[in-house]
Amino acid sequence: MPLIIPKKYHRKLLPETTEVAIKMVKDTFQTIFARELRLRRVTAPLFLLTGTGLNDNLNGVEEAVSFTIDAMGGRKAEVVHSLAKWKRYKLGAYDIAPGYGLYTDMNAIRTFEDLDNIHSLYVDQWDWEKTIRKEDRTLDYLKKTVRTIYKTLLEVEQTVYEKFPHITPVLPPDITFVHAEELARLYPDKTPRERETIFASEHGAIFIIGIGAPLSDGQPHDGRSPDYDDWISTNEEGYQGLNGDIILWNPVLDIPFEISSMGIRVSPESLREQLELRECPERSSLTFHKLLLEGKLPYSIGGGIGQSRLCMFLLHKAHIGEVQASIWPEDQIKACADAGIELL
Repeated sequence: MPLIIPKKYHRKLLPETTEVAIKMVKDTFQTIFARELRLRRVTAPLFLLTGTGLNDNLNGVEEAVSFTIDAMGGRKAEVVHSLAKWKRYKLGAYDIAPGYGLYTDMNAIRTFEDLDNIHSLYVDQWDWEKTIRKEDRTLDYLKKTVRTIYKTLLEVEQTVYEKFPHITPVLPPDITFVHAEELARLYPDKTPRERETIFASEHGAIFIIGIGAPLSDGQPHDGRSPDYDDWISTNEEGYQGLNGDIILWNPVLDIPFEISSMGIRVSPESLREQLELRECPERSSLTFHKLLLEGKLPYSIGGGIGQSRLCMFLLHKAHIGEVQASIWPEDQIKACADAGIELL
């Protein structure tokens, strides 16, 4: 995405005050979020051993930052992309009962990201996972969870307004659900990104169901790894997918703004099917996948919520570099500075 410089951009908080606001947003959100979803905080790894299958493969083509460990005979480790599979493993290790779960502060490095207003080399998010029963693997349960997360977003937005009354709320009272196939049928001549733009601009906050499965045109709405979200199972509405993305309309940048990727996780059956569909059945021999296929991991739902993205949205910032410290191209730093956008 090319760099967006909003016309007449006016920052609403000085950098020093922004730092205070970032802490307030993060503290408030995780407190409410953990309470509402009944999650407890756990410590997260920054890197994992290569070959375990625990690291997130994202779309299956991104390369992780890696290094060798002298003290372990040169074994290779890699910086996490996210903790989608690690969290499910921990649910089982901690024997967390259905209806309860965990969350953690995930920090990642993604060297392949395009650097723009909303993408950074540094990724920080709340990764969360919750144990569910087999009978909870339904679209209704997914929607109920999404509404709980959205309610938390509304509460934190109100908290920001009470502290900084000049930052007025923009989120609608409810989130709108739509399946990726419905979007494809509504806008058959549009790209997935264009469909998101039209629908999100009309509704303000949307949840697109079914990210990863091929649609009627043969292409998925967007990529998704085959080994954590279940995007192949048929749901109660007759479409494929028990996962999706929370997308908000960003009025500062006038773009759809993904804040969370989440879903009900694969069962042994859907994992096999998704691995075959993505032509990577060899992953079934990895540690994580073997445990799942043998029925040794609990059924779960989970996702990630971008911390910097949340702060950027709620504080009405134009660039993610206003709420996190990372590295940016010199020309981007200058373009932002000329527009009054001060990167940390």
